[in-house]
Amino acid sequence: MPPRAIPFHLNHDAFQFRVEFSVGMTNSGGRILIVDDEPSLLKMVSAYLSRLGYSVTALNSTDEAWRLVEASPADFALAVLDATMPGMSMEALALRLLRANPAMCVVAASGYPVDITTVEAAAPGRVAFLPKPFSPAMLAATVRRMSGAQEEKI
Repeated sequence: MPPRAIPFHLNHDAFQFRVEFSVGMTNSGGRILIVDDEPSLLKMVSAYLSRLGYSVTALNSTDEAWRLVEASPADFALAVLDATMPGMSMEALALRLLRANPAMCVVAASGYPVDITTVEAAAPGRVAFLPKPFSPAMLAATVRRMSGAQEEKI
């Protein structure tokens, strides 16, 4: 598929911007799981990644995310996890996801410093940190980079 420009207009509380850049890839290895307890961010990230051609499943519960992946682990290539969620910790969920699907990659997103060394040690090269707030370009670059890591592991 040749690259195409994708416009994206973001309205999120205190800021507003428009990003347009070229993409030439689509999701070829499974869905992206997004888990965040902030509804507006969950909706924004889901919509943006969908517009980039990815198949996205967005959930606001770590327990629900685990049940979904546990039932069909090969369906998911990548998970973008909020690092501070009620219920199961991001670290516990990430470790479960990585054990359930050895090809899956995880992106931990947080506005606070987060120690992801335990998760990184369990899956070298398949874990990344994305600082919040992040721009659409930062999200896209991280997802592309981790999607490439996932493809290398298959």
